[in-house]
Amino acid sequence: MKKFLLAGLLVWTPLAITVWVLTWLLGAMDSLFAWLLTAPQALLPATAHASIEKLRHVPGLGVLVMGLGLLMTGVFATNIFGQWWIRQWNRLLHKIPIVRSVYSSVKQVSDTLFSSSGNAFREAVLVQYPRQGSWTIAFVTGKPGGEVAHHLPGTHVSVYVPTTPNPTSGFFLMMPRAEVVPLGMSVDEALKYIISMGVVAPAGRAPSVQAAHKPDG
Repeated sequence: MKKFLLAGLLVWTPLAITVWVLTWLLGAMDSLFAWLLTAPQALLPATAHASIEKLRHVPGLGVLVMGLGLLMTGVFATNIFGQWWIRQWNRLLHKIPIVRSVYSSVKQVSDTLFSSSGNAFREAVLVQYPRQGSWTIAFVTGKPGGEVAHHLPGTHVSVYVPTTPNPTSGFFLMMPRAEVVPLGMSVDEALKYIISMGVVAPAGRAPSVQAAHKPDG
């Protein structure tokens, strides 16, 4: 009986978690769409409120509208006219106290993470943490810069050490490049390894001499 129950659990658990995550995402997008519909109600006549309420209950409409909105925003942001307006918008937000601090920080992080030319989270490495002799997987996020770089002797790299099983929280470390061991596994494979607490191990690959002694930079 125990064997059959575990076999059934292995079949349904991944599907149930996948459905739960997708349902949460759809609900979040529908909620945002409903909030956007609420804003213009004060400007429209009362006769139009019933139509807006009907749109709010159409399943999947929020996802479709938000997807089209992102697509149109991307088209707008990639042409010269749109880039000029975005620059003006950024200047405006950078002049507002408090808002400029939060907005500029979030924008720098998002530009680094989602830029196709960036190096953040492009490499999985092995580091000793939280003490010598104890190893964990980390992700290279770049190199220390500014004032911090002047206080660090030699070549250092910035790494993010995620927690298990929730990789969205973790620790930011600056380590000597010589103490970081490059891994042949992809970032996706490393994330699976971390989330599964080492249960789902990626396919073994023998490290090459170049990978084991990767040059700085």
